[in-house]
Amino acid sequence: MQETLPFDSTVLERARLSRDPRFDGKFFIAVTSTGIYCRPICPASPSPKRGNVRYFSSAAAAAEAGFRPCLRCRPEAAPGTPAWLGTSAVVRRALRLINEGALDEVSVSEFAARVGIGARHLDRLFLQHVGASPLAVAQTRRLHFAKRLIDESDLPMTEIALAAGFGSLRRFNDAFRNAYQRAPRELRRERREPPARSPGDEVSLALSYRPPYDWDHLRGFLALRATPGVERVEEDGYARLIRTDGSHAIIEVRPLPGRNALQLRVRGAPPSALFQIATAARRVFDLSADPALLAASLEADPLLRPLVRRRPGVRIPGTWDAFECAVRAVLGQQVTVAAARTLAGRLAARVGEPVTTAVAGLERLFPTPRALAAADMDGLGLTGARIAALKSLAAAVADGRVAFDRPAEEVVARLVELPGFGDWTAQYVALRALGEPDAFLSADLVVRRMAAGGGAPLTARELDRRAQAWRPWRGYAVMHLWCAAGDRNDRGDTR
Repeated sequence: MQETLPFDSTVLERARLSRDPRFDGKFFIAVTSTGIYCRPICPASPSPKRGNVRYFSSAAAAAEAGFRPCLRCRPEAAPGTPAWLGTSAVVRRALRLINEGALDEVSVSEFAARVGIGARHLDRLFLQHVGASPLAVAQTRRLHFAKRLIDESDLPMTEIALAAGFGSLRRFNDAFRNAYQRAPRELRRERREPPARSPGDEVSLALSYRPPYDWDHLRGFLALRATPGVERVEEDGYARLIRTDGSHAIIEVRPLPGRNALQLRVRGAPPSALFQIATAARRVFDLSADPALLAASLEADPLLRPLVRRRPGVRIPGTWDAFECAVRAVLGQQVTVAAARTLAGRLAARVGEPVTTAVAGLERLFPTPRALAAADMDGLGLTGARIAALKSLAAAVADGRVAFDRPAEEVVARLVELPGFGDWTAQYVALRALGEPDAFLSADLVVRRMAAGGGAPLTARELDRRAQAWRPWRGYAVMHLWCAAGDRNDRGDTR
């Protein structure tokens, strides 16, 4: 199993003994004398003897080796390993699809075909890079999410089973008992701190991250781009409306004082949507990033070194919906951030579905592709070319010519074929909507100027050559250069 880990045995042992939170979720510790696996930050004392310790790159790998999760440090609450860390592009995409529930309803063969390879080859790649099979990863993901709902909510067990992707309560109980050696109801009775009571149908979850985390930067970035009526950003948190099956839900995200975690509150969502919402929240707020790994890579460049040290917790602000992000990118072409925000609000007010909520400022669902394709957008302040670009995008998404669950490079290639989409706009979608850490906006004037040290901008070709040393984290380099431009009162990103 050692070959799947990102560190040698000396580093692993030192990290285990230090209980350093920066390593949380990057590997797991299994103890042969107890049959339990833990997070590196587990507070259990005394520490197990070195000879009884095994290391695994993922919780799924530890579970597949026969170990059960620790009830004290709760491996299900770990920040998560960056999906791209040490993996091939195929595995990276497959992990993203599994996290979105793609393996819950189909066979491994069907899933492998969707990824574009054979089932046996996919198994080999997962064992090499993740340490566990795709099925084991999906099963561990479902059980971990169920365990979190048992600990952090008062949802009935039938709803928890549904939320975790199990077809029946009996299957859920059997799988849970096999993994934890306890029945779900038994663990709920034994939980140390019952959750605070949530009003009505609200569910609250803590989403952990590795410090440092620059909440102020991410919140500010989202605030400047929040679509009026759809999103609301205040000093202490972010809120928005999202579409669910046949209805809508409200999500709210805010920092948890004294913890390396954000609180996710969901109101109005059916249980079956909870895991996808939690997964989306982790992507939007970039909670699986590894600041230490990013710093070690980007600080090798003298240009980026002071920027990374000034803002070590910078993350890539994501978006809840890829289509929404693409629309927003088109609206933002060649206008200021404030102007693009106004245009997005007008579009949502004209085409978005109105809803009634108890939260001030949240009153519209963002338009669907089909609604936008058929919409009258005259009089909104958009040029004819911009309207044509939006309608072309909406039609392409509606009929499946552009599918955002495809590999990032394929999505970019499809987008640039559409009128009004250049490489900048397509890469912006890859960066923010698809969570592609190596997405790179080489045509961005601010990035080209900042990469030149503030002087005459580099050409796109010159920037591409310099940025090869930043791979596979060029997206984070872009964020640092935009931050530096903002610190200089530069124009910054306008989309």
